[in-house]
Amino acid sequence: MARRKPEEFKESAPLWMITFSDMNSLMMGFFVTLFSMATISPGKFQQVSYGFQTIMSSPPGILVGGKSMSQEPLITSNPGIRQSIIQIQANPEYKGMITIEQTNEGLLVELHNAAFFEPGSANLSSLAKDLLAKIGEIIIEHSTNPLWVYGYTSTEPLPKDSIYPSKWSLSAARAAAVVSFFLNDLKNKRANELVSEVMSGQFDPNYWYNPNRFIAIGRGDVPAEQAIKSQTFSITQKLQALRQEYAAGQISYEELAMKSKILNDELNKMTEQINLSYNRVDILIRNQGD
Repeated sequence: MARRKPEEFKESAPLWMITFSDMNSLMMGFFVTLFSMATISPGKFQQVSYGFQTIMSSPPGILVGGKSMSQEPLITSNPGIRQSIIQIQANPEYKGMITIEQTNEGLLVELHNAAFFEPGSANLSSLAKDLLAKIGEIIIEHSTNPLWVYGYTSTEPLPKDSIYPSKWSLSAARAAAVVSFFLNDLKNKRANELVSEVMSGQFDPNYWYNPNRFIAIGRGDVPAEQAIKSQTFSITQKLQALRQEYAAGQISYEELAMKSKILNDELNKMTEQINLSYNRVDILIRNQGD
C-alpha cells in the first residue's frame, strides 16, 4: 500500500513574531504581578477613581469639580477647580461673596461680605461655615497644593473686654479658626458622607486633610487702613480744598459747613463699607514648589 505524502507546510507568521508575542505576554504577566503586590496611595487611588467618574458622567472635553487623574494635580493644569468655584460664585445665595484672582503665587479665593465673624470675635458664623464647607471640599480634596489662609480685622478699635491683646492677634485667630474648621468639622463631615469610600480605601481623609498643607496668617488691620487711605484720598483732597477756599475768602462759613458735611458723610460711609469688606477670609491655593 502506497504511503500518504506528508501535507505540505502551510504558510504561517514568521517565527520571530511568535517569539516576540510570547515575550510581550511574559512581560505583561511580570508587571501585573508587581502591581498586585504594590501598595497604592489612597490619594492616588481616589484621583484615578474620580478621573473615571468624570469621564463616565461628563460630556467630552469638560472637567467638573477639579477631578483630575494626574498624579500630583496642579491648579495651573486643573481648570476644573476654578470652574467649580465659579459655579458656586454664580449661585444667587452667595452673590457678591466670592472673588477669584489668579496671582503669581497661585489662585486667590476671597470670601467676603458674608459676616464671617462678630465684631472683635474669631467665631465663625453659620453662613461662613456653609460657604467654607462648599469651597473647602473643592480646593482640599481636588488638589494637593499648600493652602494659605489669611485673616483680617477692620480699623475699628477692639472692645475693651476683648480677649485679644492686638488686632494682629485677632486676625491670626480668625485665620486659625478657618483652618481648624477645615481640619475638624469639614474633615469629619466628609468622612461621614463618604463612609463607604473610607472603608473601602478609596477615600482617606487624613491624606487630603493633612495639617502640613495649611498655614494660618494674620494680617491685622493694615490692609483695611491702606484701602481706606487709597479709596478716600479724593474726598480728603476736596475737604482740604474747601478749607483753603474759606481761608482765602472765596466761600462763606455756611458754604464750608454745608459742603464739608456732605463730604464727611461720604467719607464715613466709604470707610464703613471698606471696614465691613475686611470681615473676610482669603485662601491662597499656592502653586506647587513655591
